[in-house]
Order: sequence, then C-alpha cells, then structure tokens
Amino acid sequence: MTMTMINALRRYLLPCFSPIEVTSSSSAAVSSSGAGKKRLSTSLRDDIIESTRNSAAADGGDSPSASELAAPTVVAPARPSRTMVIGTIFGRRRGHVWFSVQLDRVQKRPALLLEFPIPTHILVREMRCGLVRIALESDTNQSDMDIGSCPLHSVPVWAMFCNGRQLGFAVRRKATDKTRMLLKTMQSITVGAGVIPAGIGCGSAEDVDSEIIYMRANYECIVGGPDSESFHLINPDECPGQELSIFLMRVR
Repeated sequence: MTMTMINALRRYLLPCFSPIEVTSSSSAAVSSSGAGKKRLSTSLRDDIIESTRNSAAADGGDSPSASELAAPTVVAPARPSRTMVIGTIFGRRRGHVWFSVQLDRVQKRPALLLEFPIPTHILVREMRCGLVRIALESDTNQSDMDIGSCPLHSVPVWAMFCNGRQLGFAVRRKATDKTRMLLKTMQSITVGAGVIPAGIGCGSAEDVDSEIIYMRANYECIVGGPDSESFHLINPDECPGQELSIFLMRVR
C-alpha cells in the first residue's frame, strides 16, 4: 500500500522536477518565426527595389535628378520695401496735429512733415479706442497742379480721412527753426509720449495752450510703389494695445 502511494506520487511529481524540453522547442519556434519574418521583410524589400527599377525602366530608364525633385521655380512678384523710421505726432493742446518722419534721431530736417486738419484733442480721443487709421489721398485728376510726376513726399495737399470720416485737407510743411528745435528737444527719446512745457519750440512760457503734446515711436515704412506709402506704429512689447497707421495714396 505504501509503495503504491509512493509510485503514484513519483508519477505525478517527477515531471515537475525533471527538465522541460518545451523551452527549446518554443525558442526554436520563435527563432524560426523570427527567421521567417526576416526572410519576409528581406523579400518585401527586394520586391520594392525590383518594382522601382521596373517602373524606372518603363519610363525610359531615366531616374529623376535632384534638380527635378527640387521645388518649382516660381517667380514671385516684387515685395514692397520695408524700412524703420521714427515718427513723431505732436501739436498744441488747442492746435492741429503735426506728423514728422525722420530717418534717424539725429536728423535735423525731417524727411516728411505734414500738418493735419484734425485738432489735437480729437486725435487723442480717437486714440483711446486703440485703433486709428489715417488715409491721405491725392487725386491727380481733380488737381490743377502737376502732382502726378512729383515724388510722393512732395505732394502739397492731401484729402484726409480718419477712421473713414473725411476731416479736411492735410498740408505739407517745411521745417522751420522752431520745428527743428522741437525735434532736437526730443532727440534722445526713441519711444515715449508726454508734454513739452510752453516756451520750448514755440509759444511763450506763460501761454498754457502752447504746451505741446507729443507721441514718438518707431514706425514701419512700407513703400508699395511710386504712388503709395504707409507708416505703421510699432508698439513696444509691454503695451501692444495701440494701433496707428498712416497711408499716403495718389490716385491717377
């Protein structure tokens, strides 16, 4: 009876401690499957290469060169030139607004000086909305002067529109000694706004209305052609709220 139980235990427990040969068979299966996959991938790669060669031979045997694979040469239209200028908007409290364009801070004579018909306090009110578009138009057909052939900065009179409303006519001015002195006072200022006390640039020291309000900043000047030019205010990084653009357009 005891031997019978021992023999039974041996039959059931001995296979658990004996070496298992399934591992070798499974590894062989894996290796064989891996080899099969490797052979499959190799044959697939060879098929792709062979099909590519056959297609190239069918097309005449010429493979595309690097120049043919490059991007198509499309001649783009000439882009407008862009430069950086210094623009100054200034004017007396109860006077009209002036706009000066300088190529650099030390330039004594401004490249463009315009007197706008809009009063200073009205422009300040418009700028509180954050968006100001000033369009200056010159119609060569309605003018008795020959302004079609002169440079754009030499046009003497412009019809002015501010945010879509016509406000009158802007006039090109020559820089006087007082104007040059005023710009020299702001020479060290690149970006900023404030009030210049009376007696500097123009007016007497006792006249409060002679105080000059100014806003000086960098503008991007875009020349679209001989009949169009625009100036766009470049806001500093810390105050990107104000948008101001001035357009000069000559209509033929």
